Amino acid sequence: MTGVRIERLTSSGTFSLDGGLWDVENNVWIVGDDREAIVIDAAHDADAIAAAVGDRRLTAIVCTHAHNDHVNAAPALAEATGAPILLYLDDRLLWKRTHPEHSPDGYLSHDQRIDVAGTELRMIHTPGHTPGSICLYASTLGTVFTGDTLFAGGPGATGRSYSDFPTIIRSIRDRLLTLPPGTPGPRRSRSAPDSW
Repeated sequence: MTGVRIERLTSSGTFSLDGGLWDVENNVWIVGDDREAIVIDAAHDADAIAAAVGDRRLTAIVCTHAHNDHVNAAPALAEATGAPILLYLDDRLLWKRTHPEHSPDGYLSHDQRIDVAGTELRMIHTPGHTPGSICLYASTLGTVFTGDTLFAGGPGATGRSYSDFPTIIRSIRDRLLTLPPGTPGPRRSRSAPDSW
């Protein structure tokens, strides 16, 4: 595990769903070492993400969910790097709203493991924000990447299509609060308006 690190890139753009459009900031997470990495949530700017990855081999582009502001740069990043795009199957309809002509390269499942630079990340299906929302738990790094399942101070937004408040509460209670005490998560994925 020596040399494995977590890097954060902040990107800005828009989120659109149900006829609304909001300015948002998103976190793009890069996990890896000097040789290889994965990207979690390729948002808004494929060129900036590719520059942050540098000459490392990108082994996967993992989408925590398929809202457009979390996946809009994924195909361009995949084309530039050759990395596969991975998404939980239950979010395929949301994916097609943003990328009708491009499919993910693979679908994730609950408890699936992805290895990067000798570090294992476990997929945790946490529906509620979207049907296919996932979190990635890296036990050896002592952290969980929650996408929009968690915002600062509480659950992710559930005020739009494909979301459900009771479901996200169950996901947080049954799948995140059962992680080891003190497991920190990176900060929320975006600055979200209260109206979501």
